[in-house]
Amino acid sequence: MHLTEEQALALAPDESSKKAGKDLSAQSKWVSKGMNDQALWGECQGSGSKPYQTQIDITSIAFKCSCPSRKFPCKHGLGLLLLHAKQPGIFTDNEPPAWVAEWIGKRQVRDEKKAEKKDQPVDEAAQQKRQQARDQSVEDGMEELLLWMKDIIRNGILNIPGKEETFFTSMTKRMVDAKAPGLAGMVKALSNTNFYKEGWQSIFTDQLVRIYMVISGFKHKSGLPNLLEDDIRSAIGFTTNQDTLKEQQGITDTWLVLSKQTTEEDNLTTERNWLYGTQTNSYALVLQFSVRGQGITFSLTAGMAIEAELIFYPSIAPLRAIIKRQVTTNPVYSINGMSDWKQVSEAEAAINSVLPFGLERPYIMQQVNLVQHNKQWWLTDKEQRLVQLKDNYKNIYILLSVSGGQPLDMAVLGKENIYEPLGVWVNGGYMEL
Repeated sequence: MHLTEEQALALAPDESSKKAGKDLSAQSKWVSKGMNDQALWGECQGSGSKPYQTQIDITSIAFKCSCPSRKFPCKHGLGLLLLHAKQPGIFTDNEPPAWVAEWIGKRQVRDEKKAEKKDQPVDEAAQQKRQQARDQSVEDGMEELLLWMKDIIRNGILNIPGKEETFFTSMTKRMVDAKAPGLAGMVKALSNTNFYKEGWQSIFTDQLVRIYMVISGFKHKSGLPNLLEDDIRSAIGFTTNQDTLKEQQGITDTWLVLSKQTTEEDNLTTERNWLYGTQTNSYALVLQFSVRGQGITFSLTAGMAIEAELIFYPSIAPLRAIIKRQVTTNPVYSINGMSDWKQVSEAEAAINSVLPFGLERPYIMQQVNLVQHNKQWWLTDKEQRLVQLKDNYKNIYILLSVSGGQPLDMAVLGKENIYEPLGVWVNGGYMEL
């Protein structure tokens, strides 16, 4: 493997990491370095007494570092990669130290076990039995959730803001116990309703209806299209085997990364990468997860373009996808956005007609402006149609300063009539907000 500086920088999780990685790409920063056909490694002297141990699996581009950073790659991994790109000849040590050999060995054992498991024959009878037990557990939990929801409706929702926190957390835990984590998330979303906002009743009721549609769909799944049943099971929390997905043929396109949204809960980091296919005009959500100390499979950053094959999860309105393979990185010079909010509304209506409980989606809009009306912020198109800006959107003033009050081509994320800007096109380039 030999990546160019440009290819190495494309792996940076953000601009600050790029700058820090460049600063660490000097030979003087590294007290040791080496490379063989499996790994690239080095020790970078930081502020502490012990240098940071940085290693890269070059067969599958995975990173590990002893520094406390949660970014993948961290600045040390990026610096090591850049140093190799600039001066590959100085990596003369090809005998890996124990800490590198141990890490690579564990990765090889894991891959071998994974391959062995894949080759083992499937016990279909046992698999079916486990599936039936899971379905029964979910159905039992649903009955309790339905009763809980009916009590809310019978008693009226106006007293909901006065409920104690345990009113929601108890039902959330029950759904987790019922092996329905998706439903648990929906109940948690109910508890996160802003009860101080005018019109909270509609937001709360909409979420109740969404939960009811998922439960009702599961109870009557035998009469539904197969892909809609897949959506219902996914909403409940049933997972799809990614290895099975990767056996399918995907969609190869040049995908522009519109946004990378990262959240952390306990030791789990979740990346939500929103992508746009420049040739197919398709949108995709690529989720990536990492537990502290483990790397992300594909390092994506907003504004970068990747030529890749994506495989979408089975859905009647596909959105979530996995990256099967990444071919190369190419710049993107043009995009095809929707001309006004009417087109977005028509697209939303078409999706809702087949997937009425769907979540927010991205869209690219032409010439959108941020305006204030009746003490609220709105997004307006060139026909002066308005949609509401998402509550507590934190980048209002960044958007105002970038646009100077003028309309810009914009990527947005939302549903129905509430959206948030993800990024804008400025001087021919894309900028995440």
